[in-house]
Amino acid sequence: MHHTTGSLFFADAVEAAGIGHVFFVPVVFTPSLVALEKRGITPVTTHSEKAAAYMADGYARARGGPGICMSQTIGSANLAAGLRDAYLARSPVIAVSGGKSPEGKYRGVYQEIDDFAMYEPVTKLNVQVDSAERLVDLLPQAFRAATSGCPRPVHLECAGLTGQAIDGEIEVAEGFDERFFQVPAFRSPADPDDVARVADLLQKAERPVLVAGGGVASSRAETEVVALARKLSIPVATALNAKGTLPENDPLSIGVVGVYSRECTNKIVCAADLVFYVGSATGSQVTNNWQVPQPGTSVIQLDIEAAGAGRNYRNVASLCGDAKTVLQQLIEACGARERDNWLSHCREQVQSWKAEVQPLVEADSTPLRPERICHEISKVLPDDAILVAETGHAGIWTARYAELHSPGQKYLRAAGSLGWGFPASMGAKCAAADRPVICFSGDGGFYYHMAEMETAVRYGINVVIVINNNRSLNMEKELYADAYGEKEQTRGLEMWRFQEMNFARVAEAMGCFAVRAERPGEVGPAIEKALAAGRPAIVDVVSDINVLAPLGWAP
Repeated sequence: MHHTTGSLFFADAVEAAGIGHVFFVPVVFTPSLVALEKRGITPVTTHSEKAAAYMADGYARARGGPGICMSQTIGSANLAAGLRDAYLARSPVIAVSGGKSPEGKYRGVYQEIDDFAMYEPVTKLNVQVDSAERLVDLLPQAFRAATSGCPRPVHLECAGLTGQAIDGEIEVAEGFDERFFQVPAFRSPADPDDVARVADLLQKAERPVLVAGGGVASSRAETEVVALARKLSIPVATALNAKGTLPENDPLSIGVVGVYSRECTNKIVCAADLVFYVGSATGSQVTNNWQVPQPGTSVIQLDIEAAGAGRNYRNVASLCGDAKTVLQQLIEACGARERDNWLSHCREQVQSWKAEVQPLVEADSTPLRPERICHEISKVLPDDAILVAETGHAGIWTARYAELHSPGQKYLRAAGSLGWGFPASMGAKCAAADRPVICFSGDGGFYYHMAEMETAVRYGINVVIVINNNRSLNMEKELYADAYGEKEQTRGLEMWRFQEMNFARVAEAMGCFAVRAERPGEVGPAIEKALAAGRPAIVDVVSDINVLAPLGWAP
């Protein structure tokens, strides 16, 4: 045991966890910030609490362990709002905020309201730290909760406007439990009898499909997915969270399934006689609202949470455990199996779809089509790059047309929060400084947090943002056309169209490298210049306002 302060204890934990950056809006935990800097950890001051939460989320997903965001009491509600995406994507973010001091409760403290309850829907653990002594047990518990089982955000509300209640002296034991500094904290196997049953079902199926979900990415089980698929000759579809589990030009790859999907992928999954979900909760997006596969299809689930098994489909078998570990069990339990006819059918479906969309992918029209933009990104994407996608149209376009061909490439996507992409890519770059990070966003999403260009320049966070600039939120076009009818050409247009904007000029004024691409042949070279610029970079691509992203096929 040794004496220290709560502030130093917090800094010691962050250092022990191998966390190199924390993201925050001042003023919070100021003694800890000083201690962090002395330990070589960078406190990143952002322009909004929500952006800080998004950066911590991108950081956590890129490194496979906790990310940290912080705010004082006054910004706490904004920080809570930023955890929505991390919660939906099962990301281990630790949020820290100031809170009410006991002596100030019920007395009308300036700018203070009770924000604590706002964290309940978006965290796995939400606790109040009223003294430095309680930080001793609750901070390690935050790491345990964030990384064990199904990872998700946690929140510590520390008493005082800036969380100053933790400044007091405490006595602590030496060291930390390092298992909880990564995801997964434990690699639990499945019951051997369950493994044997699933192995038998996979062997006997004539037209199986494996669907890799976000749990594959969290578990870092990509190698095992590929090994099992090759051994059993099973085509692999992915949820958007697991895009790139195997190179998308691999003969076994059939693409992203669900709402953000190619038609061929959904059709193949619907033709399967057995669908094996690995690390997936079989939610509405990956199943296109539970239409792909159709009800009645034989389904197997492997997930870290037993409570979700059979929730949306009546499973013929279920496996509970860590994806990487259980897949290793299955690889050992299964004999090799050939399925030449089924794989040939799947390849024909994929190639037929690619031939059908080839004119869109290679379109030379101006303004550009997003299909062409994504194709250009794919061609110049470095083998070790992280591709980050905004939600909505950016997710749909990249799901269908941006291909990852190298095992070293990684894909991160927004789970639903428009504006997440740019700050999350900054967090990812902080976690992986030696890897290129490219974010694909629409102008509607980029507007949310474009002030963070200044943050990126100030800290040298050299991300590349490719903006699909169609001066609109055209995903809403048809909704307003239905609502306004004939008036859609007047008032209705104001609801989803923006004024013309040259983001390259704005970015240059803020110190970024910037280039504007107005023709298809300019996009690839512009991205390559941005990657080589050695500073934050914006590639502003003028695209067609009238091109809408298609939704997934359903039977």
